Amino acid sequence: MLTIRREEPDDAEAVARVHVHGWQAGYAGFMPDEVLRRLNVAAWAQRRRDVGTADPEHPFTTLLGEVDGLVVGFTTFGPYRRDQDRDDLDPTVGEVVAIYVEPACWGDGTAAALLAAARAGLHERGWTDYRLWVLADNRRARRFCERAGLSPDGEQSTYQVPLAGGSPPVGLVELRYAGRLDG
Repeated sequence: MLTIRREEPDDAEAVARVHVHGWQAGYAGFMPDEVLRRLNVAAWAQRRRDVGTADPEHPFTTLLGEVDGLVVGFTTFGPYRRDQDRDDLDPTVGEVVAIYVEPACWGDGTAAALLAAARAGLHERGWTDYRLWVLADNRRARRFCERAGLSPDGEQSTYQVPLAGGSPPVGLVELRYAGRLDG
């Protein structure tokens, strides 16, 4: 049975594991293979600790989905990041910054439960609208968003994926989805 709870500092490695596995499975075929191969759970866990999303005073909240004590998914939400900049926040609109689920749990309702929890958290903070960025080539995630009532609003961005060895980054198109938080 899935339970949802707030992230704690000791969860960094478990969240990073889900994040890395989600990237490796979800972005295969359009994210450069070299990028997916070099993903490192320990490094991503340290980055989470450095950013401090488990801190209750942090402007973003991360909720975890657990089954039998094992983290199988997470979502992070908070104020909308103008130009996806965590230091330039728009207090009038909410954003789901991330939602990742272990590939073995895709399609079992975990992602939907996490999104519902994020929506409830955004609504509790007083927002009526929210946004979410999705890689254009991530058809699975786009279908998920559309089934959840989100729609592309016409805004696009390019996510620059750094490559090793001095190669120029690869730009992946992101689409912004928008939705309402009506109770």
